Amino acid sequence: MKLDSCDVIVTAPPAPGWGGHYWILVKLVTDTGVTGWGECYAASVGSEAMRAVIADVFDRHMAGENPENIELMFRRAYSSGFTQRPDLTVMGAFSGLEIACWDILGKDRDRPVWAMLGGKMNDRLRAYSYLYPLARHPVAEFWSSPAMAAESAVDLVSRGYTAVKFDPAGPYTIRGGHMPALSDLDLSARFCKAIRAAVGTKADLLFGTHGQFTPDGAIRMAQAIAPYDPLWFEEPVPPDDLDAIAAVQAATPIPVSAGERLTTKAEFVALLKAGVRILQPALGRAGGIWEGKKIATLAEAHGAQIAPHLYAGPVEWAANIHLAVSCPNLLMIETIETDFHTRLVKGAITVEDGHVRPPEAPGLGIEVDEDLARAHPYSGTALHLQMQEAPCNYAEDNRFQGGAPRDPA
Repeated sequence: MKLDSCDVIVTAPPAPGWGGHYWILVKLVTDTGVTGWGECYAASVGSEAMRAVIADVFDRHMAGENPENIELMFRRAYSSGFTQRPDLTVMGAFSGLEIACWDILGKDRDRPVWAMLGGKMNDRLRAYSYLYPLARHPVAEFWSSPAMAAESAVDLVSRGYTAVKFDPAGPYTIRGGHMPALSDLDLSARFCKAIRAAVGTKADLLFGTHGQFTPDGAIRMAQAIAPYDPLWFEEPVPPDDLDAIAAVQAATPIPVSAGERLTTKAEFVALLKAGVRILQPALGRAGGIWEGKKIATLAEAHGAQIAPHLYAGPVEWAANIHLAVSCPNLLMIETIETDFHTRLVKGAITVEDGHVRPPEAPGLGIEVDEDLARAHPYSGTALHLQMQEAPCNYAEDNRFQGGAPRDPA
């Protein structure tokens, strides 16, 4: 069996748009007619540029190869161009292609992917979700309303979720770490207070920041939210500043989590050395399923847990789930429940009572609705997610609209 062809579909989720402006799906077909699906979570170049990168990585390192030879293909891509180091864009392309190889192997062997990763360690996966606006909430106002966030948290808890994530900490800027505004410190504390009061001990609070603070700024934020006992303080400083990550973790009892913007075990082991004990690989970026398994094993040896990240489509979600099923050091998995996520994989994966059951069907256990994906092509010029150029505003409130919401029109 050899890898024969590669196709790329860039699909734009309709409103509300949770999961980013677009999802990059890859379809591989073998010379024996087996089809595998993967998803690339790479956001530093535009979707058309990524099409070219994906095609090049496939043609150069994977075409004509046996899909079993994942380690060989990884080393080719990782070392390409005399680099032999993590490259976010190349590894993002390879990650989606690698996921598709596992889908092929499972289908060829009539086994789910998790069965080829060490078998079923977990038969019920604890899930969490971001707090998203309910139908009655004005979307623009939601992101700065502790009361609406608390209502959204109660809704998730009523559906069985035991952890909720939110990010009221201010703007994501291109300027590196900044000191939080007093208004952002105050709003973050009020969010935590309102949500904790609403859910009590029924759900953990997961506080997101996406790398926007200096070490001192992050420590101030940690002090503001610590009274409400968050389970984690996500990526409080830029992801490549390992000394800053270590300094923040040393200064707060809140566990620091990180990893969604990193790729390969080389970058994740550096996080572990910095004291991070909750790793959040996004398998469509981190190197794929096999590299994700290595990252999870490194974490296990350091007494750390994994919580696979998801801000993409349901194919990466499926890959995350198969990895999670096989790992003894799983904390939880991220989910996004939208109608489009569900329809795109024909309802093959669902959240039930705040948990996900392992798929039993071969491969990733999903059937991609290719017609639906192609019926929603991405035609914009934005990246999957955008960061603002304007600096943090210290005179007025910072109004950050979460995710990449799309107008209903």
